[in-house]
Amino acid sequence: MGANTSSKAPVFDENEDVNFDHFEILRAIGKGSFGKVCIVQKNDTKKMYAMKYMNKQKCVERNEVRNVFKELQIMQGLEHPFLVNLWYSFQDEEDMFMVVDLLLGGDLRYHLQQNVHFQEDTVKLFICELAMALDYLQSQRIIHRDMKPDNILLDEHGHVHITDFNIAALLPKETRITTVAGTKPYMAPEMFISRKETGYSFAVDWWSLGVTAYELLRGRRPYHIRSSTPSKEIVNMFETAIVTYPSAWSQEMVSLLKKLLEPNPDQRFSHLTDIQNFPYMSDMNWDAVLQKRLIPGFVPTKGRLNCDPTFELEEMILESKPLHKKKKRLAKKEKEMRKCDSSQTCLLQEHLDAVQKEFIIFNREKVKRDFNQRQASVPLEQSKTSTEEEDGQNNNL
Repeated sequence: MGANTSSKAPVFDENEDVNFDHFEILRAIGKGSFGKVCIVQKNDTKKMYAMKYMNKQKCVERNEVRNVFKELQIMQGLEHPFLVNLWYSFQDEEDMFMVVDLLLGGDLRYHLQQNVHFQEDTVKLFICELAMALDYLQSQRIIHRDMKPDNILLDEHGHVHITDFNIAALLPKETRITTVAGTKPYMAPEMFISRKETGYSFAVDWWSLGVTAYELLRGRRPYHIRSSTPSKEIVNMFETAIVTYPSAWSQEMVSLLKKLLEPNPDQRFSHLTDIQNFPYMSDMNWDAVLQKRLIPGFVPTKGRLNCDPTFELEEMILESKPLHKKKKRLAKKEKEMRKCDSSQTCLLQEHLDAVQKEFIIFNREKVKRDFNQRQASVPLEQSKTSTEEEDGQNNNL
């Protein structure tokens, strides 16, 4: 399924924009409503990444372009050990591409479906790592709004990483959000009773963390809520249902979960310091947590893909527009679009042209390189200035 058939890797200019030709497609590993995910290798560095590609036409037809742009904008400003970080974004006439950290440990939903029983110590470390990620997002004024096992990926050593910023929101200072978004079983009570006057804030992500931790320990969620459950019924459930905690769980873990699953957002644990100062966490070395020096109790199986193997078959057999035939298809499409005669086709083309124009190209490697060059030049400037001062020749302008 390789995109480049030449055995000799082409040489790329480091100042050139990264594009599709810079990667070799190795295999498909997942798909969403209008995008798919492949494992890719960058030809010059040989580094492996996950590449998500989204069909522009489908995004336009489903009115999802703004969401994709917002996700790109948010991810370009983030970098943290417990997030899935964006490395490159680029486009061609047909697709938008996001190249991110490759995490081969699978998501937590997959492991729950495989009937993995997560021990308490494992979940305790997950909570610490995810709390550090949420604290970082909070410092960047970002609410994820979709924290759940499906959106938490494991690396090969078993450390957690938050992914999917598709419905994340940037919160301006001193404001709250009133729009409802998320996955019902993981949404905090205040999201269902949100009024224009009240709204909600960062605490909703910490509620989702509590639901996720409970589910990992027990194999089911604390409340029997489905995506189809009416909001009124959910509000009633929060007011009347009693969450049960198995007697086998330590009292310390139960106490922590109760603090995360506190219906009142003002009393809920919603800061890293809340977790760090909790007696149950007194034995945690937080520097070691951040540096991933603590060994998780669950390590994904090495040498296999921790995901549904049917994705590969779909990409090769069922997919009507396979990625490895892209170049030939684009040439044909360009020829057809020149004959643009129907008003509907022309309108679609106008939207696609707008996407092409507004799309933000990103290259984290280049950003880092430019930053390091600037940092390196600062000491030179400082030494130059101090020499001038010593010589009495520094003219103030």
